[in-house]
Amino acid sequence: MVEYRIDRHSGVATYVQIVQQTKQALRLGLLEPGDKLPTAREVVEATAINPNTVLKAYRELEREGLVEARRGLGTFVRRGLSTTPADSPLRKELDAWAERARAAGLDRDDVAALFTAVLDKTFQGDPS
Repeated sequence: MVEYRIDRHSGVATYVQIVQQTKQALRLGLLEPGDKLPTAREVVEATAINPNTVLKAYRELEREGLVEARRGLGTFVRRGLSTTPADSPLRKELDAWAERARAAGLDRDDVAALFTAVLDKTFQGDPS
């Protein structure tokens, strides 16, 4: 099950963070079709956000066809986005790289900026 982490200082709307984190879990294969998302109540208890925010995020995911709400049962994954399993060799290489970056004194923001710059250069002009 996915556990949402809300960064109130990121400047990203809370519901968007939930959508993004759900999509990330789908891409990594951590959530698969048929899996149940946490209930709005569970998310509220874990994150101290408004239940309407959770419902807004779930509606957005439903609109995109990624999840479906089943009355009285909860919200379930309809389809995944996984192309690379969480235990792939690429993931292991990235883990090792992140550890080297940390050992070199880079903090999370430094690593994120560097990684984003590399992604932007690599996927420049890519319509996806």
